[in-house]
Amino acid sequence: MAGYTAEDEQIIGQQFDKLLLSCNKICKSESDWEMINKAFLLAKEAHKGVRRRSGEPYILHPIAVAQIVVSEEGLGVKSTCAALLHDVVEDTSYTVEDIENLFGAKVAAMVDGLTKVAAALNDDVSAQAETFRKILLTLSDDIRVIIIKIADRLHNMRTLGSMPRHKQIKITSETMYLFAPLAYRLGLYAIKTELEDLSLKYMYPEQYEEIEAKMAATATERNEFIDRFISPIKEKLSAAGINFTISGRVKTVYSIWSKMQRKQIPFEEIYDLFAVRIIFKPNDLSPEKAQCWHIYSLLTDIYAPKPDRIRDWVSFPKANGYEALHGTFMRPDGIWAEVQIRSERMDEVAERGFAAHWKYKQEHDTEDEFDKWLKDVRHAMSQPTGNAADFLENVKMTLYMNEMVIFTPKGESRKFPIGATALDFAYDIHTNVGNTAIGAKINHKIESIFTKLKSGDQVQILTAETAHPNIEWLDHVGTMKARQAIITYLKRVRPNNIERGISIFDNRMREFGITPSARLFRKLLPAYDCKNKDEFYSKLGSEIINLNDIDQVLHQNSQNKVLKFWTFDFAGNKPKDLVVKKRDVDNLEEQKFMAAECCNPIPGDNITGYRDPRTGAIVVHKTDCQDLIALAAQKGENLVGNIKWSTYKAESYLAEIKLRGLDRVGILRDLSQVITVELDINIRELKIQSHDGIFEGKISLYVPDTDSLYSLIDKVGKIKGIDKVERV
Repeated sequence: MAGYTAEDEQIIGQQFDKLLLSCNKICKSESDWEMINKAFLLAKEAHKGVRRRSGEPYILHPIAVAQIVVSEEGLGVKSTCAALLHDVVEDTSYTVEDIENLFGAKVAAMVDGLTKVAAALNDDVSAQAETFRKILLTLSDDIRVIIIKIADRLHNMRTLGSMPRHKQIKITSETMYLFAPLAYRLGLYAIKTELEDLSLKYMYPEQYEEIEAKMAATATERNEFIDRFISPIKEKLSAAGINFTISGRVKTVYSIWSKMQRKQIPFEEIYDLFAVRIIFKPNDLSPEKAQCWHIYSLLTDIYAPKPDRIRDWVSFPKANGYEALHGTFMRPDGIWAEVQIRSERMDEVAERGFAAHWKYKQEHDTEDEFDKWLKDVRHAMSQPTGNAADFLENVKMTLYMNEMVIFTPKGESRKFPIGATALDFAYDIHTNVGNTAIGAKINHKIESIFTKLKSGDQVQILTAETAHPNIEWLDHVGTMKARQAIITYLKRVRPNNIERGISIFDNRMREFGITPSARLFRKLLPAYDCKNKDEFYSKLGSEIINLNDIDQVLHQNSQNKVLKFWTFDFAGNKPKDLVVKKRDVDNLEEQKFMAAECCNPIPGDNITGYRDPRTGAIVVHKTDCQDLIALAAQKGENLVGNIKWSTYKAESYLAEIKLRGLDRVGILRDLSQVITVELDINIRELKIQSHDGIFEGKISLYVPDTDSLYSLIDKVGKIKGIDKVERV
């Protein structure tokens, strides 16, 4: 095997010197320096002559990962050595025992964990849901393994440009599905946001570049405004004798893109492009929390605050250890601006996440919210599970948690994700309380157990011995604990429900003289909102659904037989033009390509194909479809080549918009005038509801492509009284 060139050696030496410079903050003795140098020399020798896909020497990758571990994650000497050695056991003849003999048990254990994680990710045989379960199991051993793996993923994302397109989508999907949420939960905010930005860059390159260019074009004006905004704040805090730094931080491309998608608005209508951060050096005269509120009160002397937009994470820290006081203030131009207030300790925890959290925890030796979350995840992992995908979804629910605080009748505070219901609260109290819940007193008023809670609510659960969970409850919980408890209960009673459901269904089909078939179920399952036959039978047997309307379902024609055209290309093969029928149940046997029902792509959308392993059909999704991201992350090997809309034009594609506004005489006439007369677009269905002078509605219509759809949204948005229009 060829060695490195003189130029290679120079680059390698420069990058290692840069790493050593960063290690000044973690190396406390000569033996620390010796260990890092020894790890580098072993890794360099082990990877000698090997190159990455980009052509650069492979050793530059572990050096870069170690640099992230030290500089961006704040881990120590042993973690740095493990980062340098993380691919040695997997890719070379060295063993874990060799590593232990040279570097000790701790480093060897981390390298072993990283090797298992790498093997799991590269396993083309097992489903990636099981792969991610193996990765998460390292939380039960040494959480530093996950943190180093996140550093490894970050560097891979930074160098993703050399990979083929289908690999980019697979790696990006894994990143968005698991690694970015994990980075968030471990408090690695800077890494989490960069992973999101890089994912967007490779998933939607054109949109990423467009937003980046617009941000660059407005940078000078924005920086001038930030300076004007913070100038009086500097004067006020300095006069109060506070030792602080202040800066304006621009929002990330991903967060801006997400808001544009969520609110269906262009870049020009995003006003909160920056947030101001104040980091203060605390004095010894009062607690840090009190000093945060003192700074907030000084800001209210300058700018008008928005009382309902205070985020008090100093009194109730997030589960990943994050502490700060966020306030929103009226800018001189009438736009609201966010100001974040942190102490130096809070800022270190926010930037370094777990590593800083652990350092301060050792000083105080107390259990905090992060430890409680880790304990819950480890407990979940210790429970037997037959379905890796279900397990992963349960754990993933806990990763991104915008938290709220709920109180028990005795005033005890408990944290829940935003969107949690009274049923989640019941299961958090005790599994038996959840299983027998029939209602809740929320702020002393009786409500449904499915009621979504708001931060600050006080909740008391009402129970009855005759109550028990059903499968519908899974649609009304947002916590891992509640979901697991419901699934455990249903597994005990589900076999009986399935048998009962089969009997009911077979008897009903005999009345119609119909023999059940795969084609029949392809028609029935969507009609009854079921993913598979077992769910259909279980719901039928437990009386969640009935067959009262099955006659209409059986005789219902396909709602949409619109032709769609794709250019489809298996990577490297000659593209072929293919005609695809969408939702044509009667001809489904002939179809090999289908548009996904979950995101309903139309010409102009960025799309990606996924081969259904059961049927072999290629289902075409919008590239940012959450269902596709989950599928690509769990079963990335089923992603196919490049799929693009062809130049052919089909007559129309079904799309849906929802709108909201002030009710007035003539609003429907104006809507019809714009849509059918000005734009010559067919309306399939229109539903409008009016209440208290406000109307809300949905319109299903046929459009030729996304340009036409967004032109329609723009024109409808300009109709007098229309407040909001967005694509569903």
